[in-house]
Amino acid sequence: MHDVTLHAEINYTGAMATRPRFHANDRSLDRVALDPRTVPISDARAMQDPPSLAKEGIELFRHPTGVREFRDPAEVARVYHAEVQQLIQELTGADAVVLAGQAVLRFGERSSEAGTRDNSYAARLIHIDTSDAAAESFARRSAPQDAPFRRIAQHNIWRTFSGPPQDVPLAVCDARTVAAIDLVPADAMFDRDGKIEWQLEALLLRHNPAHRWLFFSDMTRDEVLVFKRHDTDPREPHFVPHSAFSDPRVPAGCTPRASIEMRTIAYWFG
Repeated sequence: MHDVTLHAEINYTGAMATRPRFHANDRSLDRVALDPRTVPISDARAMQDPPSLAKEGIELFRHPTGVREFRDPAEVARVYHAEVQQLIQELTGADAVVLAGQAVLRFGERSSEAGTRDNSYAARLIHIDTSDAAAESFARRSAPQDAPFRRIAQHNIWRTFSGPPQDVPLAVCDARTVAAIDLVPADAMFDRDGKIEWQLEALLLRHNPAHRWLFFSDMTRDEVLVFKRHDTDPREPHFVPHSAFSDPRVPAGCTPRASIEMRTIAYWFG
């Protein structure tokens, strides 16, 4: 195996005099100074030493699923929720794992389904799902029992179900290459029909040439990309910035990317 690196544009956040905010659906409401940069993005599938949750906060796993149709929310709730919980339980050895919110379906811009569901556009802005404060708030509200916990780890589980190749893959940043000075607190606004339903504090990213970007090419339906959203253990990767991008090597006529992501919170008690 040998390293394969492509160059593609991703959207950092530039200098702003006000606090940025971005929206799940109506992006005309966004207030973000975009700083697009063309960066090297390495295909982790071709690496001799692939990334791991323990080092970079990123890892690819084979994970066959019993779900036949990811577009069916009832089937996803009945089958996929338990599959994801079991996966994270096995990967982490946590005492308990809960789901953080519902499954999110996203579609590349060439898909007729992009924007037809809540929060269903490919996320083109580099972000981290939650700030430390928001992650702690979510974890405390979702705790499965009223008992002290010594560690909480939150993960994103990302799967494509459109088949390879992906025209709009997910780029993930090696957690070890992110500095505190790179982080930009922002308001993530969850809007529906012009109304803000709820919001949380997320983090955006300033450009830093030290950032190391990775992706996995040609993901199959039976693979998942798991990456860290937050971890209270200072010895572990803390969080992973991520963004959709266009793979310049993929022919225009391929099936547009369709993906599903779920978020979990793992607890260790005592």
